[in-house]
Amino acid sequence: MTRVVDARPKNGRPPLDTPRHMNEHGRNPPSKRGDQWRAIATLVVGLALALVAIGIVFMVGMRTKSPPVLNAVRRVNRAFTNPRAMKKAGTPGAYASVIRHVGRTTGRPYETPVGAFETDDGFVIALPYGSDADWLKNVLASGSATIVDEGNTYRVDQPELVPTAVAAPHLPPKEQRNLRLFRVDQCLRVRRVEPDEASEQVAGPA
Repeated sequence: MTRVVDARPKNGRPPLDTPRHMNEHGRNPPSKRGDQWRAIATLVVGLALALVAIGIVFMVGMRTKSPPVLNAVRRVNRAFTNPRAMKKAGTPGAYASVIRHVGRTTGRPYETPVGAFETDDGFVIALPYGSDADWLKNVLASGSATIVDEGNTYRVDQPELVPTAVAAPHLPPKEQRNLRLFRVDQCLRVRRVEPDEASEQVAGPA
């Protein structure tokens, strides 16, 4: 009868002739570096999925004009996007123009970056967040505003909401595609006040 001798030392440590990269059972121990890469990969995949989910919520919310999504986007714009856009808005070559308006309750002057596109007698401004924007309410309430576009300043009045289909001929093809993508169905149209008209308004009737 053959007797099996346990070659392991009584102190539980592997024999001296066991390779350092192997444990006492002859298997390689788990790699710490491999675990780290797996953790990083899991984190990256999780972040990617989160971004995709946010993108889907944003797209659906903008297309359906969901109030929670619109409010969240407006807060982000006020806190981050608008201050950065205002650094170049209204200057030659800048995408955004500036609309200057007066608060309907505070009476304070404000400036907001907008996408204003010139027409024969004024401008049209797309309303991707609907008709609930504060700057829009201010302009409609006062009936006038000032637009800074391509380095020039224009006094405008007669604001009115028009269907996007009416404003579309004045918009570049890329802007029209974006409006269709986000289902923007309204734009603001304003009329440019000519210098002689502005003088008459200031002076009043003789």
